[in-house]
Amino acid sequence: MDEIWTVFKGMLDPLFIVFVLLFVSFVIFFRIFKKKSDILILLLGIVFLYGAGIAPVADYLCYYLEKDYIHHHDNVIKSNFDAIVVLGNGTKEIKSMKETFSSATGDLRLLHAVAVYHKTGAQYFVCSGRGSGNVSEAQIMAKSAEALGVPAEKIRIEPNSKNTGENAGEVNKMFGDRKVRIGLVTSAFHMKRSEREFKKYFDKVIPLPAHYLYSSPTENVVVRYMPQSSELYKTSVALKEIVAQLWYSLK
Repeated sequence: MDEIWTVFKGMLDPLFIVFVLLFVSFVIFFRIFKKKSDILILLLGIVFLYGAGIAPVADYLCYYLEKDYIHHHDNVIKSNFDAIVVLGNGTKEIKSMKETFSSATGDLRLLHAVAVYHKTGAQYFVCSGRGSGNVSEAQIMAKSAEALGVPAEKIRIEPNSKNTGENAGEVNKMFGDRKVRIGLVTSAFHMKRSEREFKKYFDKVIPLPAHYLYSSPTENVVVRYMPQSSELYKTSVALKEIVAQLWYSLK
């Protein structure tokens, strides 16, 4: 009964409903149109939507980005750091509340950075990122870090950078010393590009991945092959990061 309920919930996902409607439309058009080539684009769109929305494809792309950082936690937390650097992931504003919030992904990064700080006792705790709100994400993270027990005198705020390359450049301006030992906190999918940028300025950069999009298969096998919004989100993040890595390589 639980398995049936799990599949039924999967069928209620908006992406699955859209996929079914598109597939039914394709079948109808296939019978109506004499020139089958006229609906080729619709077919390609359906195939792409299906592939982007299922767990096997999403997990494969996420694993490709994160594989170097799986099983990476225990040994690196024993390292000594001069600075824990946490990268933001954007902000959102609720104007009626007159308040700016960090993204959910940014919160996960901050929590992990604070946990590592308390375990290692680094000299500095650096919050980096501009964001899009009236208040920088660096300031928002710094406020949360202090509430979670990081001493205010240890916190350094870098509120100007708008992308990963600028994150590294602005933190370099803060220290100006290649020998500063950096513990770099960001999402696992974003770590490879971030690590590469920071190593342009610092000799020792230890990756401290905050969270993972990839997960080992555990859910219902039927649902894994049903298009789901959560899997489409993971595919979207992974594809954007892959394109960003290519762009940074070209630069």
